[in-house]
Amino acid sequence: MKKKNLIVFGAGGHAVSCIDLILNQGKFKIKFLIEKKVKKKKLLGIKILKEKKNLSNYKKNASHAFIGIGQIKSFLPRKKLFDKLRLEKFKLPTIISKNAYVSPKSKIGIGTVIMHGAIVNAEVKIGDNCIINTAAVIDHGSKIGNNSHISTGVIINGDCTVEDNSFIGSGSILREKSFIKKNSFIKMGSLITKK
Repeated sequence: MKKKNLIVFGAGGHAVSCIDLILNQGKFKIKFLIEKKVKKKKLLGIKILKEKKNLSNYKKNASHAFIGIGQIKSFLPRKKLFDKLRLEKFKLPTIISKNAYVSPKSKIGIGTVIMHGAIVNAEVKIGDNCIINTAAVIDHGSKIGNNSHISTGVIINGDCTVEDNSFIGSGSILREKSFIKKNSFIKMGSLITKK
């Protein structure tokens, strides 16, 4: 099967993990990386180019694009770029590690990445442009809103709701049926027991 051309936006730490997943999947050929401030020429052997204002300039190189920019302090950089890429009609694939378990009875939005060792159980709904990071567990019936980052080692128990644009810090645990409101920032190692 012929690999589809893909460009990745970002050349930092999160991009390293995303590139690793994409190469491991074997479905896409990464043409180059796009960065606002280019500090080095290559990352993992892939050329880095300075971002142009008009994103449509990249359409001749690839019809697929992926956001390799992380999300801790603010969801806005990822959301703004996601909206621009959709406006330019780029295809935004969902990237899932071969070493993750994602139930066929779950639903995963476009542009979302699911990292190594993550578990997504039955009847989970994950929105668009999300990061489900390494070894995160999202149990049955839980819902994760658009533009959210579930960090490394987070445990989200059954029937929880995490609304749009939220960040759940590494090692946090959400009790079953917990509700996290839109635009929330939950610090690392938090224990959420309220419903």
